[in-house]
Amino acid sequence: MDPIAGLSLGFANALSVTNLGWALLGCFLGTAVGVLPGIGPALTIALLLPITFQVNATGAFILFCGVFYGAMYGGSTTSILLNTPGESGSIITALEGAKMARNGRAGPALATAAIGSFVAGTIGTLGISFLGPIVVELALHLGPAEYFSLMLLCFVTVSAVLGGSALRGLASLFFGLLLGLIGIDLQTGQPRLTFGIPELLDGVNVVLVAVALFAVGETLYLAWRYVEGSQEVRPVGRIMLSRSDLKRSIGPWFRGALLGFPFGVLPAGGTEMPTMLSYYAERKLVKPEYAKEFGTTGAIEGVAGPEAANNAAAAGVLVPMLTLGLPTSATAAIMLSAFQSYGINPGPLLFQQQADLVWTLIASLYVANIMLVVLNLPLVGLWARILKIPQPQLYAGILVFATIGTYGISNSVTDLVLLYGIGIIAMFMRRFDFPTAPVVIGMILGPMAEQAMRQALTISQGDWTTFVTRPISLVILLLALLALAGPRLYGFCTRRGSGHTRDADAIDM
Repeated sequence: MDPIAGLSLGFANALSVTNLGWALLGCFLGTAVGVLPGIGPALTIALLLPITFQVNATGAFILFCGVFYGAMYGGSTTSILLNTPGESGSIITALEGAKMARNGRAGPALATAAIGSFVAGTIGTLGISFLGPIVVELALHLGPAEYFSLMLLCFVTVSAVLGGSALRGLASLFFGLLLGLIGIDLQTGQPRLTFGIPELLDGVNVVLVAVALFAVGETLYLAWRYVEGSQEVRPVGRIMLSRSDLKRSIGPWFRGALLGFPFGVLPAGGTEMPTMLSYYAERKLVKPEYAKEFGTTGAIEGVAGPEAANNAAAAGVLVPMLTLGLPTSATAAIMLSAFQSYGINPGPLLFQQQADLVWTLIASLYVANIMLVVLNLPLVGLWARILKIPQPQLYAGILVFATIGTYGISNSVTDLVLLYGIGIIAMFMRRFDFPTAPVVIGMILGPMAEQAMRQALTISQGDWTTFVTRPISLVILLLALLALAGPRLYGFCTRRGSGHTRDADAIDM
């Protein structure tokens, strides 16, 4: 189905009263959790996962994507008013946004962030609409060997490249792979890692693990590091852009959007890198008369560009998830687990087998962007008041919802023991800087990678060289090796070069 026909079908479904209601609810919840520091879209969608057992797939994914987009919008509010980024993608926004708020210009900062998010979100959604079918056409030519190599690349980039330590990232990944192995092997019928517990024969529920990692573990960690005290919320003022502010924001909006979207599509993308690049680009491109505002009173370009890059990158994350079934962020990994709850496998065939779902979801993203502008600009005073919710009550409420939702899935005490057992592990992972996203990605993609590997070996009659004799598979494996070893080799060469420089200086002396 071509994109125009697909969007026509999608809007016909997305504009129904029920789906508009799901979109509005998702946008409202997403903006609220984006505003609250430490409560991001991954945690919120994890808490909402139990609804997949009651709500139809289309409504649930419209809700989840509304939360995802809304959190990207709401993250700028806490960065500007509190100088406390709620999401990693909003860190750069805080650099100039908080300074603008300190100098009485919180209103223009919030306005340029909201409008920039709308512009970038729309450009990103256009990218999903027209790039997605192209990726699907290319992916249909891939075999089991290529899919195994592609999943290996995803493992490496998400675990070893992103984050502060490759060792910690890989350790988290192997924990997820271990969880994915629990249960009956579908090919041999043998139980694996069940320890004689009948409830584990069907494996560990992905929904349970996602809730444990991103709701229970995150909440326990936030409660652990909680410090009593109130934060000062800057006054909002008038939400309006002057003609000068609008003129200075237009360029950064489009540059940030065009910079952010490709980073979201890449396996090692994310929102941190494009927001940082956008910020430095705007510092270089700003007119001389406004350059002095950077780092002092706050430059509006430093808010408009990074915020646009943040939202465009978030939209780009949906492309590999829908077309290849590869999650490149924690939120995408949790949404992928929701697909599995419905028995749907994202990938090249998704656009053919679930055309109504996919195109309705994409059309609802356009609708959500409009809703978010309406929610963010007039209701910014409400979002500022949400920042005053006492955090102990907030943490307690999250734990209650996580417990009720998990028990409601299966009515199993074993699941509750697993929920809090994995949650406590996740708390210590956060404490010692082990990333949690690779756990979910390893648990979801691990069994799929195992299946692809077995299929490739069956086709090649047990010849392991099939992974390097097929050109596409070889290229992907080389990219994975480069991603794993490249940063280390570069760091080694840099340290060695600086060592030679110091030795030469010593000789000269």
